[in-house]
Amino acid sequence: MIFSVEFIYIVMGIIGLCCSLYTFSDKANPKRLLSGLFYLLYSVTILLGKVIPPFYIGLMVLIMVLIVGVGGLRKGKYDEATEEQKENNRKRLGSKLFIPALLIPLLTIIGAKGFDGVKIGSSFILDPANPTLVALGIACIIAILAAMLLTKSTPQTGIKESRRLLEAIGWAVVLPQLLATLGTIFTKAGVGTVVADTVTKIIPESNLFMIVFVFCVGMALFTMIMGNAFAAFPVMAAGIAVPFLIHQFNADPNHIAAISMFAGYCGTLMTPMAANFNIVPAALLDLKDKNHVIRVQIPTALFVLAFNVLLMYFLVKWEV
Repeated sequence: MIFSVEFIYIVMGIIGLCCSLYTFSDKANPKRLLSGLFYLLYSVTILLGKVIPPFYIGLMVLIMVLIVGVGGLRKGKYDEATEEQKENNRKRLGSKLFIPALLIPLLTIIGAKGFDGVKIGSSFILDPANPTLVALGIACIIAILAAMLLTKSTPQTGIKESRRLLEAIGWAVVLPQLLATLGTIFTKAGVGTVVADTVTKIIPESNLFMIVFVFCVGMALFTMIMGNAFAAFPVMAAGIAVPFLIHQFNADPNHIAAISMFAGYCGTLMTPMAANFNIVPAALLDLKDKNHVIRVQIPTALFVLAFNVLLMYFLVKWEV
């Protein structure tokens, strides 16, 4: 293939590596050595994760956790434009500022739909196993280049801004990888079997409403723990959906999958573990209350969760 997932990881790793070097050299950061080491290790796991043995990757992750635990991760000083300069740039560029941001979804869709399975000679253009992810990575690279041309900035400015955003996110930047690993561990450890045994002992197998209630609420709770409904779904599906709802009540698997994921997303709205949705926006907006986003979303999440329970119950009951 011409563009693989590894290509995207390499680009990300190089950008992260450059960011860590700026952090190391930032004398305004009182913890610049530890902070720089954190981002350096993170970049190495992305850049060389395929060739470094898992044991050593695990050691790097433990060192990163230790750095955060001792308070070694701090923000640095950034040579940002003044408010007057920002306002002048906004007036000069106007709505053109949205072009790089709009390029990302547009090019991702074009790449994923238009180039999936397309070859040049004997080589696929995009990784056939992950065309959407690769298309997204390429779209981001093109958007960065477009932003540089639009603002007449240098690659150095792009790296510095990447570093500013990376440090604004802080420790939460590693959560997606850690939570994906946690979901795999839960599945391999047979947590779904434990859930099934517990449900069997507590809830009568003929009580459809309680099974649906436990399944949907369980999806939300496991999502709150794992930070991702995709990681929670295999556990809850193996424990409740397949043995009870699908096999016993003959529920439509498509309906169960769609509604259960929606129930899981309700958990996403109520947990700091979903860093991309809840912690990162608070950090980027520099909110004093880092959990403010979650507090605002909780009422909506609970209402939608209750709706999902009723929707799944009546759909399954109607199918039966």
